[in-house]
Amino acid sequence: MKIKDSKVFLPGQRISLRPLAINDVSLRYHRWLNDPEVNQYNAHAIFPYSIEELKEYVKQASSDRSKIVLAIVDNKSGKHIGNLSLQNIDWVARSAEFAIIIGDRNFWEKGVGLEAGKLIVDYAFTRLNLNRIYCGTSSQNMGMQKLAGKLGMKPEGCRRQAMFKDGKFVDIIEYGILNIEYEKQKA
Repeated sequence: MKIKDSKVFLPGQRISLRPLAINDVSLRYHRWLNDPEVNQYNAHAIFPYSIEELKEYVKQASSDRSKIVLAIVDNKSGKHIGNLSLQNIDWVARSAEFAIIIGDRNFWEKGVGLEAGKLIVDYAFTRLNLNRIYCGTSSQNMGMQKLAGKLGMKPEGCRRQAMFKDGKFVDIIEYGILNIEYEKQKA
């Protein structure tokens, strides 16, 4: 394994996480956020994104302490393949929402989401001292539901018909993990 990116923040075996940067805003990245298949279960690709909007988002995200947005990078090639974030960070309640997108289809179903998820959950609990990590996903998104379970998250509820996608309303299933549960899982 050779990590080619000198700005690595959280190194992993096959992938690493580093701050999302302006130079990540490429035509490839732009296509991910406008691709209906990549975004079939999330809120992207509803309104078109422009390159300028993506650059503004990256600039804003880097200075906003209510979110941490990281690029997922393949260690072998150094290629930016997706993004991962802790968002809606509440520093008083010590909670944050987990979100992930693997835009490069060559890395789908290869364990990238799990490795990246494990890195960010450990970071959230051990370095940020958060107490709870949560996520919500479409009831149709079996991949994200499996990932949440593999990260130790438990189903917490359902927001009925909370998302409108492809002409129909779908439920959002909520998952969460507490720091104490994570510590038991690690032991």
